[in-house]
Amino acid sequence: MRLSDYKVLTFDVYGTLIDWETGMVNGLKPLTDRVGQSLSRDQVLEAHAYHESTTQRQTPAKSYSELLAVVYKRIAEEWGISVGWDECEVYGQSVANWPAFPDSAEALKYLKQHYKLVVLSNVDNTSFAFSNAKLEVDFDAVYTAGDVGSYKPSPRNFEYMINNLKRLGLEKSDILHTAESMFHDHAPANEFGLANCWIYRRHDQEGFGATMNPGDMPKYDFQFNSMADMARAHKAEIAAS
Repeated sequence: MRLSDYKVLTFDVYGTLIDWETGMVNGLKPLTDRVGQSLSRDQVLEAHAYHESTTQRQTPAKSYSELLAVVYKRIAEEWGISVGWDECEVYGQSVANWPAFPDSAEALKYLKQHYKLVVLSNVDNTSFAFSNAKLEVDFDAVYTAGDVGSYKPSPRNFEYMINNLKRLGLEKSDILHTAESMFHDHAPANEFGLANCWIYRRHDQEGFGATMNPGDMPKYDFQFNSMADMARAHKAEIAAS
């Protein structure tokens, strides 16, 4: 199995290409500055992971910006902090401020020369537009939770992607699903029989951060600690062929 065996890279964006954990921690600072206890970065992220996944499951048609506002409200309640809805809505719009990982744009520019690049993301189209500008690449297709009406790990999102890629002449065997989250991406990729590449951004940290624990660890076909590592591996593979 080689990276060059595939025609299309389908990407999770947040956690893989965009540093959403830093974005979340920065966006939640108005709460963490007021909380009456000392919270570690991972405690903050784990609270977010719980309320985000719960809200996504309960209201799958809610846009991501609206959903984040609800998440902010739930976290504030859990930490015993009084907030107004206007403050919650500010957090709902915070995706626009979430930074790209430093290596994402350059790696995508290289990979675009060899693959079609496709997004499968738990976000709304308006929020993604801000992230896309930071990634500096034209994706060949963008499939968001707002398009599908549900959030990963729902199988509906993967069915939507696979069906639409087939209309572009791409089969499941052409796809390498590339993502950080075991919960949102690799577990359902396994269920659909998709080849998958784990971008292990949290390789030097414990736990699952802003994603839920997947339980039994899904299998993966490739693993890299960054997008830069993936691009280098592809270059080496091409050079050796």
